[in-house]
Amino acid sequence: MSSFENESPIRVLVVGCGNMGASHAFAYQLIDGFEICGIVSTGKSKEVLNEKLGGGYSLFSDYDTALAETKPDAVCISTYPDTHEEFAVKALQSGAHVFIEKPLADTVEGAKRVVEAAIAANKKVVVGYILRVHPSWERFVTEAQGLGKPLVMRMNLNQQSHGYMWGVHRNLMKSLSPIVDCGVHYIDVMCQMTRSKPLRVNAIGARMTEDIPAGNYNYGQLQIWFEDGSVGWYEAGWGPMISETAFFVKDVIGPKGSASIVAKDAGGSGKSSSVEAHTKTESIRVHHAELNDQDEFVHEDTWINLEDEPDHQELCNREQRYFLKAVRENLDLTDHLQDAVMSLSIAFACDESVRTGRTVDLV
Repeated sequence: MSSFENESPIRVLVVGCGNMGASHAFAYQLIDGFEICGIVSTGKSKEVLNEKLGGGYSLFSDYDTALAETKPDAVCISTYPDTHEEFAVKALQSGAHVFIEKPLADTVEGAKRVVEAAIAANKKVVVGYILRVHPSWERFVTEAQGLGKPLVMRMNLNQQSHGYMWGVHRNLMKSLSPIVDCGVHYIDVMCQMTRSKPLRVNAIGARMTEDIPAGNYNYGQLQIWFEDGSVGWYEAGWGPMISETAFFVKDVIGPKGSASIVAKDAGGSGKSSSVEAHTKTESIRVHHAELNDQDEFVHEDTWINLEDEPDHQELCNREQRYFLKAVRENLDLTDHLQDAVMSLSIAFACDESVRTGRTVDLV
């Protein structure tokens, strides 16, 4: 950070004070180069966060008022997805850079409009793909790329949510399904692993509760075909009825073997709705497919142990350090934003497949 020492701090307006918004606010307080200029939420969460941060920050219930009064250099958007596009475009048009939680918007067209607004304003937009700053997930992608082609990718994140987290999930499902909201992370990982053009998707879903809108579903499973012959599936279920038996599956298989995230602790009973557990990897097990003349394995499985991996707060810190670097060093974020739009496009195609019962070709 030394090269930034003589530069004035980037004044950030924090919008949304839930799990992610609070973590990003703590990161801004921790990192030299940022300064919080205001906190926005419609409810009492802004007062709670202000107190946790030590108090003294300007609090706002209305986003437009906050933007006009604080005139921030950057805006951090961690609200529900149905506000992302509007808030991001307004921030960019006011001359602010944007850090935005995934998904970039609640429609593909909306995501593209955010990208267009960033280009028009010549400002940076960084999307909160937290697994991209996780060293063990980066290693998982690297291991996958050494397994040959085609790849078979198997991933899920089922959450037996109740209490506070069930409230969060119900609110999310007012605008998005679990395979869109959560799935964009893992679709993005699959796209990184293959670096191949996705061709088509198929998906199924089920609405297992009256607590969510009639048009939505709280369990979904998607399948993707890639141009290089690779295939992948992802599964996500939210709610008090979801099983924890196999909520955490992260596998990739190729001609040369396989790599699997083995989260012994995070995969333990009662952890499926823990945000902290979702990014835990602990170990990667690499299996080598090579056989000898007797068709026995030549190599034993390799265990890559990741005991010193960052916790959830440190991952948010890393995201914000990247955001700072993007602004200070004028990084070209074209690929970053194209990848964000691509993963969202695939996720919404999966949504369409659930609702129509048909395979969807990706244009």
